[in-house]
Amino acid sequence: LICPQIQKGINGARADNTKGMKGAIIDWITPKGQSLNPHIPRNVKSGRGFNHERTGALLCPAGLDWTNTQTRTKLMNGEIQVPGDQWPVFLYADYTYDPEDPWNGLLHSGLLVSAYKHIFTSPSSVDQEPKATRSGNACIHGMCCVTKASIAYVATQTRFSLTSAQVFSRTDLITDSERFYSSIMELLDDPDESDEVDQLITWWNRQIFPLYTASERLPSKNSALARIRQKRAEYKELHEADNES
Repeated sequence: LICPQIQKGINGARADNTKGMKGAIIDWITPKGQSLNPHIPRNVKSGRGFNHERTGALLCPAGLDWTNTQTRTKLMNGEIQVPGDQWPVFLYADYTYDPEDPWNGLLHSGLLVSAYKHIFTSPSSVDQEPKATRSGNACIHGMCCVTKASIAYVATQTRFSLTSAQVFSRTDLITDSERFYSSIMELLDDPDESDEVDQLITWWNRQIFPLYTASERLPSKNSALARIRQKRAEYKELHEADNES
């Protein structure tokens, strides 16, 4: 009985996040002092996705040109199918993708930061500077640093909120949400990408948790942890040398 109840709680939280994001994201993607044309109702999904200029530009796969009429038409009519591992440009800072440096700005989007605050701190914190006194949902539940899984989750919720899909489903092959989430996690868990991922997590912690400092992630000199890591590095170096000889 416990496992179904836990899963029910998880599903309920996800549904709450999905419902809350549906309206809020319209505010975030609307330029200040302006309005979207055509208007997108906060509680309606049908006019979103590639059906709308604004949401379509944000969902456009990195590497494709939304301003190209032919590309836009093919995305709108489904001639170009977008799998979950073909990431949208809204994941990037300033919605700018550099094919020569695909890590540059990845998962640094201001839209993602707004979504993260909305879900994990509080909706009212989105337009405010982070404060040490505001624990929000995150620290209430013992979460005082950003995790890789939470970034992937927020990206998945944001992507769904921009689409015209009515129901959030892991197995929906149109939105392909499960593949989208998994592909982000595969990158973030890849040992070969650890340097970039560490920098990314540090950046995120500074956006969300004002008391976070990168020094907290470094072991003290002469500590047991530092010594373990040193011995591990020496072992790996020796092992690699043996394999080469």
